[in-house]
Amino acid sequence: MTLCLITTWFGTFLADDHGITDHLLFPFTPADIEHHLHTIRTGGILAEEHTLAANKKILVNQKRLEPLGTYDPADPVFHTITIDPHDYNASLDLLHQAALHLTRDQATERLHAPDLGIIQMVNALDDLIQTANLLNERFTSWGQLPDTEPKRQPFTHVISAVNQEIERLQTQIDTDMVIIAPNISAIAGPLIGARLIALAGGIDRLAMLPASTIQLLGAEKALFRYKKEGGRPPKHGILFQHPLVNRAPRMERGRRARTLAATLTIAVKADVFTKRAIHAQLTDDLEKKLAGFSKQKR
Repeated sequence: MTLCLITTWFGTFLADDHGITDHLLFPFTPADIEHHLHTIRTGGILAEEHTLAANKKILVNQKRLEPLGTYDPADPVFHTITIDPHDYNASLDLLHQAALHLTRDQATERLHAPDLGIIQMVNALDDLIQTANLLNERFTSWGQLPDTEPKRQPFTHVISAVNQEIERLQTQIDTDMVIIAPNISAIAGPLIGARLIALAGGIDRLAMLPASTIQLLGAEKALFRYKKEGGRPPKHGILFQHPLVNRAPRMERGRRARTLAATLTIAVKADVFTKRAIHAQLTDDLEKKLAGFSKQKR
C-alpha cells in the first residue's frame, strides 16, 4: 500500500485514503519548531521524515523529499486530508514564537550575506563619485576668480581624499566580486557585475531574473517613460558600460546587450546554485555568437 508523507509545522504524518496512519510530532518548544522550519526552508530532510518513510513505499508532495519516495503532489490525499494542530495540542502561539525566532535569524543571516556588502560598497562608490564631481565643479568655478589659488589649496586635499577612497572601493569591489561571483565578474567585469547585483537587490534575486530584465537593469526610468509616453523602448541599461556593447555600432548594441544578458543569466545561476567556474566556456560561447553577428553583416 502506498502512503503519503505530509509534514506540517508541528509534525510529520503518514496518511492514506482513510486518514492518518502514523505520525511523529516535533518537540513543542519554540527553538525546536524553529529548527525544523529552518531545515524545511533550506531543503533539508527531517529525522522524523526519515523515520516514518523507512522501508515504506510512499508519495511526497515536496521536491526536497524526493529521496524518500515518489514525487506526486497531485495525489488526492494531499488535497483532502486535514491535520488540525489543536487535535495534537499544538498551539498557534508556539508557531508564532518560532516564526519570530526564525525571522530574526533570517534577518541576521541576511545582514551577514556577502552580496549585501557588495551592494553597500556600490552605493557608497556612487555617492563618492557624485561628491567628487561636485567638488571638482566647485574647484573649477572657484579657480576662475583671480588670486584664489592659496584659498583653494586646502580644498585639493579633500578632493584627493575622495578620489583615493573611490580607488580603494573599486579595488575592494574587484577583490570581493571575484570571490562572491566569479562567473559574473569574468563575463561582465567586477564593477558592472556588482552594479547588476545592487540593481537587482541581491545576487539571489539576480539569479531569478530573465535575460530580458537583466538587459534593462539600470534603464528603469527610460522604460517607464517609454511605457507612459511611447517612443522607442530602451535596449540596454547598465550593460551599455560593457565594451562589447558601447564599442559596437549603434544599430548592433541592442542585440549585443541581449546576447550578453543571456550569457549572464547562466553565469549568475552558476555562481548562486552550482558554484562551478564555467566562465571560460561562457566566454568562448559569447565570442562565437558575437563573431556570428559580424559574419551576418558581410
